[in-house]
Amino acid sequence: MAGPILPLAFLHLAPVPGALARNRHLITSAICSAARLGATWIITPELAVSGYTFADALGTEWIEPQPDHWMSRICRLAARLRVTLFLSHPEKDPRSGHLYNTVFAIGPDGRIAGSHRKINALRVRSEAWSTPGTEATAFCLAPFGSVGLLICADAYTPGIAKSLKAQRAKVLVSSAAWAPGLHGPNGEWERCTKDTGLPLFVCNRSGQDRTLDFRKAESVVAQGGKRLLSLSCEQSAIFLIDWNLTTGTLADPNARRILL
Repeated sequence: MAGPILPLAFLHLAPVPGALARNRHLITSAICSAARLGATWIITPELAVSGYTFADALGTEWIEPQPDHWMSRICRLAARLRVTLFLSHPEKDPRSGHLYNTVFAIGPDGRIAGSHRKINALRVRSEAWSTPGTEATAFCLAPFGSVGLLICADAYTPGIAKSLKAQRAKVLVSSAAWAPGLHGPNGEWERCTKDTGLPLFVCNRSGQDRTLDFRKAESVVAQGGKRLLSLSCEQSAIFLIDWNLTTGTLADPNARRILL
């Protein structure tokens, strides 16, 4: 059955820890390329701006309340390109001063439609800088109507996705930096879709970080307790998929891959 199609892009990038200028240029170029290729929803991986293990190299003094100068530029870019962008970026709470691992949803008007602070943030090692978020809140965003956000290990706790379903979310979107291996993803994303009945789009990352190897990490499209697509590349790439909004599944079982 034919229906309206949502073209999505997963920016499966390889950010370098602490290399803000390089990573920002990579993200901006990838957004422009994805839009030129027809994507109207664009998703970035977790901590795409800073790299996962940035704190040892860069510290945290650079983290500001959002949108900062650079994110404001990206908001204007999203408006010019008429795309919806899910941008993972650390933020500082202006009142408490706490730092959060956050993903922002920027609408095609350039405004921040919603955000999510990672709840299942590690309190040690590479994530020790971040304060865990306290709740997940669904928000309105076309064309689904209501969207719920996760970040990486938030999928590990069933209650988070279920709470978004209870708030009438129609789709789940996750940024991730989840490397394969002993502590890699092991069915958590599939379970989220089984528990909620909602599709889940996960944008993971590639490359090598200071302590983790993401070169075989997978971005994922899941639905009904199963993976519909697993996407990986050992270097920065854009994966493009088409989602049928009427049937609620992939319009094409294959993804296009564009190397960066």
